[in-house]
Amino acid sequence: MERIVEKAREIPVIEDADICVLGGSATGVFAAVRASRLGARAVLVERGNCFGGTAAAGLVNIWHSLYDTENKQQIIGGLTHEVVEALRTRDAVLQSQGRFDALRLNTEELKIELDVLVKQAGVKPYLHTMYTAPLRDEDNGELRGVFVENKDGRGVIKARYFVDATGDGDLCRDMGFAHYSEEHLQPPTACAKIQGMGSIPRERFIELLQSHGGDYDLPEDWGWSSVVPNSPDVWMHAETHVFGADCSRASDLTFAEMEGRRQVRAMMDLMRDHVQDAPPLTLLGLPSAIGIRETRRFHADFRITQEDVLHGRRYDDAIANGTYRVDIHHSDGPGITFRYLDGSEVVFRNRIDKTVGRWREPVDEDPTFYQIPFRSLLPKGTRNVVMAGRILDTDQGAFGALRVMVNMNQTGEAAGVASYLALQQDKAVTAVAAGQLRAVLAEGGSIVL
Repeated sequence: MERIVEKAREIPVIEDADICVLGGSATGVFAAVRASRLGARAVLVERGNCFGGTAAAGLVNIWHSLYDTENKQQIIGGLTHEVVEALRTRDAVLQSQGRFDALRLNTEELKIELDVLVKQAGVKPYLHTMYTAPLRDEDNGELRGVFVENKDGRGVIKARYFVDATGDGDLCRDMGFAHYSEEHLQPPTACAKIQGMGSIPRERFIELLQSHGGDYDLPEDWGWSSVVPNSPDVWMHAETHVFGADCSRASDLTFAEMEGRRQVRAMMDLMRDHVQDAPPLTLLGLPSAIGIRETRRFHADFRITQEDVLHGRRYDDAIANGTYRVDIHHSDGPGITFRYLDGSEVVFRNRIDKTVGRWREPVDEDPTFYQIPFRSLLPKGTRNVVMAGRILDTDQGAFGALRVMVNMNQTGEAAGVASYLALQQDKAVTAVAAGQLRAVLAEGGSIVL
């Protein structure tokens, strides 16, 4: 590969903050807001035009249950609950019932609500701003700042502590923290908002995709869809996957974005050709970023396993609670595997064929939720960087459950609070006392169990 040496130049320091958060998903927003509410000067950097991450840019409009599996005890509060309640006042939330309670969101309203949250907390936001590299201390190598690029050119944001909520762990990678990727990554999905598709009975829709998808160069697959609140004729569809793409690589990400959009059009063409009595189908929205499920994760002080999740293991340093099932999208072919806290298992081999069984025998008392420990957010070798979001240290089974937004939102809040406490005490984030972290999280509205 040819190399070119760029001429040295002076770079302006555009911010000198206490805490810098990279990545503006709800996870990143919540990290910055919690730190700012406690009194820290927080800067939030997002490469897109809005906050909200996969929910906003990726169109994934579902936040999973805030309650235990029996729907008796609320286990998730904090900023997730606060934002949901704010959206309710605008009729932008639909509560659906089923084996798991779930919240369907109008994610356009979510974008605005996150803007309000950031502004009211006093966070300094930067949209359309790309993180590019770390700035290290020349003597000890400690992270002092980050280089960014935006409409003003290249600049540096200096801070004492940093939260990596980039999704792929771009900052942690550049800091040299040890990371890994699974051999088979859960494939990404391009979601779409489509008008008229919801009028096609779901069983018929699935049968047509299964029987005629190959004619439209659609892979044999499995997918799902979700109603958009107060838009009965508009549904969000997540019906296909882009197989074989590692979206932490530029070329794969480009391919996945383009292939995902092609799949959406092909799916609509299939329905137009085979459903003669359907109303006109109108494509109303494509994602500005494909829905990435899995790329790299980082070795931390503790690795969460599927056994920990499915048996509801409790931790002295727990900073998040969840109930979402283990959900592994097959990477080597169509289908998905679900494993539940009650010991049951459902495996779809494609859109139609499934096997129902158990991953363990029945027990007298099933766990009703699981937890995430703070240790899994601390990359090995860190002093002033905390991970938030799907780069936490897990095996693939645990990751299948933990990666959903209501779980990852809580890791953002914990990262923001931990960074603030380290700042106040002038110590490494690894030295923050778990008891104090949990207490401050609870004072801010988080549910600590």
